[in-house]
Amino acid sequence: MSAQTQFELSDPPSDAISALKFAPASLHLLVASWDRNVYLYDTSESDGRLLQTCEHRAPVLDVCFGDNEEDAYTAGLDQDVRHLDLSNGTQTVLSSHSMGVKSLVYSSQHRILISGSWDSTLHIHHPSSPSIPPASVVLPSKPFSISLTATKLVVAMASRALHIYDLAALTAAASSLPETSEPTTTVTPIQIEPWQRREGSLKFMTRAVACMPNDAGYASSSIEGRVAVEWFDPSAESQARKYAFKCHRQANDQGIDVVYPVNALAFHPVHGTFASGGGDGFVALWDGVAKRRIRQYQKYASSVSSLSFSGDGKYLAVAISPGFEDGREGVGEGVVKIYIKELGENEAKGKGMK
Repeated sequence: MSAQTQFELSDPPSDAISALKFAPASLHLLVASWDRNVYLYDTSESDGRLLQTCEHRAPVLDVCFGDNEEDAYTAGLDQDVRHLDLSNGTQTVLSSHSMGVKSLVYSSQHRILISGSWDSTLHIHHPSSPSIPPASVVLPSKPFSISLTATKLVVAMASRALHIYDLAALTAAASSLPETSEPTTTVTPIQIEPWQRREGSLKFMTRAVACMPNDAGYASSSIEGRVAVEWFDPSAESQARKYAFKCHRQANDQGIDVVYPVNALAFHPVHGTFASGGGDGFVALWDGVAKRRIRQYQKYASSVSSLSFSGDGKYLAVAISPGFEDGREGVGEGVVKIYIKELGENEAKGKGMK
C-alpha cells in the first residue's frame, strides 16, 4: 500500500459490526458482529486475510486483546464475558452479567479485564490469576461506553453520569478478595469510590468515550452530533479548558442541518489527535488541544460504527454498517464493510496551538 490509500477487507461479517480492535503490536484485527461471530483478520496484506471465525450464542458487542495476540476477550447479548484463545478457538466464560455486556477494556499495566453491562455493573477479572474471583462494582446507571489509560478508567453512563476510577485502587480492591482453589465465575461485590464523579458535558445520550494516550483526559460523543473534550486534572484552570463542539451534521436540500450520532471515537497512539466516525458516513480527524479539525475523509456508503488505530498509528480501521442508529434488522448482503486506511507520516499530526 502506498501512503494515503485504503483497501477493503474481503470476507466481512454478514451483519452490523459493533466493534473492532487492532492488536497492540501487529496488524491483526479483531471484529465483533451482530451475526454472533468474532472475526480475526490479518490486515498486513492487501484485501486482508480472514484467519479465524469464532461463533457465539448471541450478537457480540465488544472485543479486545489481552497480554498477547493469542488472548482475546469478548462480550455481548449472551451476558457472558469470555476469554477466547485465538491459538485454538477455545472459549472460557469468566463471569456472567444479568443483562447484555456493552463494553470491554483490558489494562496491560494492571493485568485486569473490565466489563460494563446494561445491568449497571462493572465486573473486574484477573485473567492471569484465575484463583482470584471476579469482582463487581455497582454503578448508578447503565454504562454506555468505557475507556482507560495507564492509570484511570472512565465510565460514561445514562443520565449524563460519568465516573473516573483510579486503576491502581480498583485493582487493589478487586485483588483483595479471598482466593479460590478452582477458577470461578461467581462474582463478589466490592465497595470502591470513584476518584471523580462528573456530569457529562453533552446534553444527549453518550455514544462513545475514548481516553487520551498521554493520560491527560478524554473525549466523549453523543447521539446529537457533538463531541466534548475534557481533562482529568480537577483544578479550576484545567476544568476551564473543557469544551464541546458540533460535528457530523449535513445540510439537507432546505438548508437545514440533519444531525447524526457520533458513533465512534479513537485516539491516535502517537500524535494524540483523535478520529470520530458518524452516522453521516464520514470520518474526521481532530486536534483536541488546538480545537481544530485536521481533515475529513470521503463519505462512506453507510454509517461508521467503529474505529481503531493500529498500535504504531500508521493505519486506521473503519467499520461501516447500515442502520446502526435505528437498530433495523435485515442488513442486506454486501453493505457491511471494513476498510483499512494507511496514513501518511504527518496525516494525523496536530496543527499546533492557535
